Amino acid sequence: MTWKAEDRAPRKHRGPKESLRKGLIIVYTGDGKGKSTAALGLVFRALGRKYRVAVVQFIKGKWKTGEEAMARELSGRIDWFTMGDGFTWITQSYERDVASAREAWVKCLEVLSDERYQVVVFDELNYVIAYNFLGVEEVLEGLKQKPAQTHVVITGRDAKPQLIAVADLVTEMREVKHPYHSGIKAQPGVDF
Repeated sequence: MTWKAEDRAPRKHRGPKESLRKGLIIVYTGDGKGKSTAALGLVFRALGRKYRVAVVQFIKGKWKTGEEAMARELSGRIDWFTMGDGFTWITQSYERDVASAREAWVKCLEVLSDERYQVVVFDELNYVIAYNFLGVEEVLEGLKQKPAQTHVVITGRDAKPQLIAVADLVTEMREVKHPYHSGIKAQPGVDF
């Protein structure tokens, strides 16, 4: 008896009738790891196309991350702004967290209006909305100001339904297994 593989490849794929180009709003959310990593993968793809990129981080604060170190080596092609004071369990001050989020949002609006950037990443923005440091309506109003061809990437858990509704692409990361639950802490080069 001869075994024959079943053809499961999609053969009748039909794309859209018209091909449009526009700056996308992309949201990476969910309880799994990989949201910022996915955004940075997109950043490297954009850099490979000679796009200018800006990244605004809302929370990481004084953490020494590998991605920020690499961004310094790509100076002139990527602008990196770490705006936060650290995680909320470090700051212990709602007022300070709100002030930091507001300052970071002002930076986001600044880079969003700067037409030198083809890609902007607002890393951890979903967290500050979920924690009520910024209002979702204010963020949505700001996103309306983006140039037509600028791509905006937003990361963080708990993306609000209103943000998901205006996004062009939403990917939800789902945790299946995490080393932290086995007592393994975050590691340089993998987690930061």
